Amino acid sequence: MSFWDVLCWIMLPYAAITVFIVGHVWRYRTDQFNWTSRSTQLLDRKTLGWASPAFHYGALAAIGGHVIGLCIPESWTHAVGISEGSYVWIAGVAGGVAGLVTLAGFLGLLYRRTTSVRVRQRTSWMDIFTYLLLTVLILMGCWMTFGWTLFTDDPYNYRGSIAEWWRSLFYFDPDVEAVHGSPFIYQLHAIVAWLFWGTFAFSRLVHAWSIPLQYLGRPYILYRSRSPQAEPMPRRAGEVTETTGRSPR
Repeated sequence: MSFWDVLCWIMLPYAAITVFIVGHVWRYRTDQFNWTSRSTQLLDRKTLGWASPAFHYGALAAIGGHVIGLCIPESWTHAVGISEGSYVWIAGVAGGVAGLVTLAGFLGLLYRRTTSVRVRQRTSWMDIFTYLLLTVLILMGCWMTFGWTLFTDDPYNYRGSIAEWWRSLFYFDPDVEAVHGSPFIYQLHAIVAWLFWGTFAFSRLVHAWSIPLQYLGRPYILYRSRSPQAEPMPRRAGEVTETTGRSPR
C-alpha cells in the first residue's frame, strides 16, 4: 500500500468525517449568529424563485441516490429479485433526472451570483470555494451517470468497488484494494466529495440542518406585493410586516 493510498483512501475520509462532526459542534457553539444561509432574496430574487428549489430538491434526490447506492450491497438487491441490469437502469434514470435538475438550479444560482452586483458583493471566499467544489462534483456526477451508466454498452458497476471501500470505512477496516479497479473519474469524484464534506461545516450550507419540515411548503418570511390590487393575506404571529419590517406586538 503506497503513501497516496493511505492519504486518499484512509486519512482523507476519516479526517473529513472528524472535521465534519467537530466543525459543526464548534460552529454551533461559537457562531450561532451566522448559522444561516445569509439569504440575498431581498437583493435579487428573479432567478432565485426557480433556481433555488431546483437545486435544493435535485441535490436532495441526488444525495439520497448516493446513500442508497453506497449503503445497499449488491447481494441485497439480488435477494429481492432485482437484477443488476434493472438496478443500473433504474439508478441511472433516477440519477440522471436528479443530476440535470441539480445542474439547472446550480447554473441559475451561479448566474445570479456572478451577474448581480449586490449579490456578488456579499459573496465570501468560502462561498467561492464551495461553488468550485459543487461545480466539480455536479459535472463529474452527470458525466458518470450519462457517460458511464446510461449511454454505454458496458455500464460500470461501482457497487463492487467504490461502494465496498466506502462501507468498509465504517467498519474501521478500509478496503483500499477495492478502489484500485475503479476508473479514475470515480476515484476523483470520491476525493472531491470528501473535501466537500470536510468543509461543509464552515460554509453557509449548514442552514440545511435548521430547516423545519413545514418550511418545505412555505417560506419562513412571506414577502408580499405592495400593489394595491393585491389581496391582503392574514398575518401569522411572528411574521415580519411589509411596511415596518418589525414583528407585530
